[in-house]
Amino acid sequence: MKTKTFDCVEMKRQGAGLLRQRLSGLTPEQEIEYWRQRSEQFEREQQRLRAEPKTAPNSGSAPK
Repeated sequence: MKTKTFDCVEMKRQGAGLLRQRLSGLTPEQEIEYWRQRSEQFEREQQRLRAEPKTAPNSGSAPK
């Protein structure tokens, strides 16, 4: 029997809990501003990653 080393559902719940903490107490306007800023960060990160040179995916085998 395999032992689970990663639990996707638990990770999702932790992320949702963290987000709930960050947004608790914010006004609707503050929440909109939070999401605007996060969207801008996400777009910048996407652009940065697209600009990086492409590398071959790791095939899982060790180099010879």
